[in-house]
Order: sequence, then C-alpha cells, then structure tokens
Amino acid sequence: MVNYPIGIQDFEKIRKGRYVYVDKTGLVYRLTRGSVYFLGRPRRFGKSLLVSTLKYYFEGRRDLFEGLKIMELEKEWQKHPVFLFDFNLGDKKKAGGLDEYLLSVIGKGEQEYGIAPLMKADGSGPLLDAPMRLANLLEQLHRKTGQQSVVLVDEYDKPLLDLLETGSADDDTQPEVRPAQKDALLAKNRETLKNFFSTFKAADAHLRFVLLTGITKFSQVSMFSGVNQPDDISIDARFEAICGITEDELYSVFADSIAELAEARGCTVEQMKEELKLRYDGYHFCDKLTDIYNPFSLLNAFAKGKIKDYWFASGTPSFLIRLLSKSSEDVMQYTGRYYDEDTFVNYKADATTPLPMIFQSGYLTIKDVNRRFNTYLLDFPNREVREGLTTLLLGNYLQPKADSKSWVTDMVDALETADLDLVRRLFTSFLAATPYSMRPKKTQEQREQYFHYTFYLLMRLISCYTVYTEKQLSEGRADCIIETPKYVYIFEFKLDGTADEALQQIKDKGYATAYAADPRPLYCIGASFSSKTGTVEEWKALSSWPG
Repeated sequence: MVNYPIGIQDFEKIRKGRYVYVDKTGLVYRLTRGSVYFLGRPRRFGKSLLVSTLKYYFEGRRDLFEGLKIMELEKEWQKHPVFLFDFNLGDKKKAGGLDEYLLSVIGKGEQEYGIAPLMKADGSGPLLDAPMRLANLLEQLHRKTGQQSVVLVDEYDKPLLDLLETGSADDDTQPEVRPAQKDALLAKNRETLKNFFSTFKAADAHLRFVLLTGITKFSQVSMFSGVNQPDDISIDARFEAICGITEDELYSVFADSIAELAEARGCTVEQMKEELKLRYDGYHFCDKLTDIYNPFSLLNAFAKGKIKDYWFASGTPSFLIRLLSKSSEDVMQYTGRYYDEDTFVNYKADATTPLPMIFQSGYLTIKDVNRRFNTYLLDFPNREVREGLTTLLLGNYLQPKADSKSWVTDMVDALETADLDLVRRLFTSFLAATPYSMRPKKTQEQREQYFHYTFYLLMRLISCYTVYTEKQLSEGRADCIIETPKYVYIFEFKLDGTADEALQQIKDKGYATAYAADPRPLYCIGASFSSKTGTVEEWKALSSWPG
C-alpha cells in the first residue's frame, strides 16, 4: 500500500514515515551551489517541502537522504546553522504581529546557540529590532562555529497577501481587520519585510545560502532593494521541475497508482494517463515547456481513487477574485495571447491589471514561446483550472439562481445530440435566472459588454467538456464555433437586434466556408438578446449556412 504525503511538508516525516517521495535532491544539490535565490510557485506546489528538504540538507542530516540522487553528488555534508522563517505562521493581521514572529524565531536561535542578544540602550531588555538582532546573531555564530548560516524564508509574501485577503479599503468584508487599518498594516509589513531582507546584504559574509519562496513577486514595494539581488529562478530552465511532478516522474514513480486508478475507473492505463494529462498537466515554468503536473491534485486523486478538482477546490484567494471583478478587461481576454516577460512576472499590489497575479497564482501558465520576439503565450494550464476558474467567475459575475454544473451537463448533451430546441431553452432559462440587479443598464456599450462576457463565460465552461474553438476566419471572428465529434455549430448573437441580422452576418462574413468540406452536419444559429428582459428574444437555426 502506497502512503501519499497529502498535507505533509516535512521532509523528515516523509522519509521516516515511508511516504512516496519524488526525488528532487539532484536539483536541490544544484540549487545549493548558489547563494541567494527567489522562487515563485503557485500554492500547494511543494515550496514548503523544498524548504524543509534544504533545511535538513544544510543541517547535515545525511541519514534522511540515503538512496536519493544527492548521495551520489554530496561528499562533505557540512553542518550549518539554519534559520527557517515560515510566514505561514504568526499573526500578520494585527499591528506588530510580523515583528513579533521575526523576533521569536531569532530569539530561539540566540537561545539554541548561546548567543547573547543585542540589548536596548537602557539595558532594560533585548533590542526589539529584528534586522539588527539577526545581523548580530549571524555574525556571532560565524565567529563561534566557523560556519556561515543558512536563512530560508517560506511564503515571504504571506504578510501582504493575508492582508489583501481582508478586502479593499471600501470593502469591510472581514471585521477582524477594518478597512481603515488595512492600508496602514500593509505599509508597515512592507517596510518590516524590506528592513528584514536588507539584513542579508549587510550579513553577506556570514551567509552560506538564502532562499525566499512565495507566490507573487512584488515589484513596486522594493522589498529586495536592500538585498544582494536574489537570483529569480521562477521561470529558470535549470529549476523548472524543482516543484511539481514531471511526466517522466509520474510514469515511473506512480506506475502502480495509475494502474490502480484505471482499474477503479474501468478504463485502460493509457486512457487514465490521458485523463490525468488533460485534468492536471500543462504547467510550464520556463521556455523549455517541460510539462509539470499539479502534485496536490495528483496525490489526492491516487489516494482517494477519484478524479476531482482537488487543487482548485482547496481555495482561490478572495483578493484575486476582487482583482478580476474590478479589471477593465474581461479576464478571458488575457488567455491565448502573447506577452513580454515583464508583463506577467512582477506584480504591483495596487495594480488594476490582474495578469501577473493570475499567472503567478497558477491560473494561467506559459503555453508557447515566440523566440523571435521573446514573448510568451499564456493560457489555462489544464481542464481543472479552466473549468474551476470559469465556474467561479460565472457565479461571481452573474450570481445565477441556476446550478451551472448541471446546466453545462445538459447543454453538452444537447449539443452532442443536435437538440437545438433544448439548446435554446437552456440559454433562455439560464439568462432568465440571472438577477436583474446584475445587468448594467446605463449605456449601450455596458449592456453589450455584459452580454458578450456572459456568453463568453458560458461557452468557456462548455468547452471543458467538448471541443471549442475561437476561430479567426478570413472575414472576421465568429462569436463562437463549437465542434463536437458529430456536429459543428456557428453562433452569432445580437443585442437588441434580430436573429435574421445575426444569420446574415454569418453569411456575409463567410464564417461557414471553412467547413464546406467537413463531413459533419453544420448548424448556423442566429440569436438576439434583449437588454430589457435579459434573455433570448429571437432564435433561428439553419442546418446549413445561409445562402
């Protein structure tokens, strides 16, 4: 029986508990040849386990690494003082909470190694200045042991993200931090982090290795301005697979698990591999485009014997949803486009453009690279993320009374059997169930944008279960083209227009011409939405293209 380390982030516990472990120690050894690094990865992607592995390595715990790749590489196993600052701990939502946590870790280090803390000028107690205390501790330890220290900072951005979770200045959603307090706390935590990280530069001679991990890479707060600039390996080809599970690792380490899951699902091993790939694969962390599977979802699927959206269901940051809802662009417009690296690498906490946060949080990933212009194509990594985020946005944007999951199931069945009357009724009923208060009423442009985005989200959700393409045709782009194994559908919609006008546009633009030689039956559907009723006003379907 395989023990899956779900929720276990301690390397020692995994090794001693005989949990399955994907050997990343070859990459760990390569990482330790450097000095100061920053690594950004989505939540639940193995960052904390990596930090724990480094901790035991630098503590010289050779016994935990027997049988792993690093044993072929490391010959000396020197022991260094290691200080782990885990920002998942401590209360960062109260004034002074971050300082208290930093001082507690430093105080334990002083006590463990017998280093006297710096004292206040009046001698009344230890100095309450974390950067100065840490710098003194690192210097004194170097003199005492002859060894440089190691500092590991896990989830460095948590003191900021936790506060962003509490809402914006005009959104009092979580009373434990009032909106009036939030900006002040954010500013204080930023300054605390900046001063703390500046210690690494001041104490450079006493440091063997530094790693900071997190989700986001904040840019405008200049938290790293006082540091020997960390080597950002977030999209570095050398370390693309240091977190997550590659396809080779999946097929070698989890071969029996795949076979067991296939048997439970009543399919072949090859079919199960394809299902796992569609659902959990697709992350790329550099321009080599090595496929990385989501480790949290994979382990849960194997342990529970069921394919579900485990990673997405584990929680989406509320501040990300607020960013998306306040963006001047439809979030789906960020997908399937090429960007310069700087556009999605650095996140500004006060930005109105959510692209960097969407990418760094794992909801978009690199799908292609244009090496001529050095730009990156960003899109959803896999079905789990595409379906989950679309459903979440649909619920947040429309707040429909209808159950979107069952609606999509019925819609897919209708499309796969060419039941166009049911397709019409499903669209009509869903839109009719959307609260009137959700529909913008001020300008024609707002109304058109609302209906366009609504339809776009619905089609994106359907696309999780059947083939969906946004085809740029010779004379323009159709509102939507859906291809099932047996049928092709071309949709064109008009707001406060007529179904005939929509069908005429399909004809005039020649949207159906690309399918003239396709053996599948083709349906052209023209529909009009009413901004007054909020639902389908007219609907016409032709079993061939107009004209």
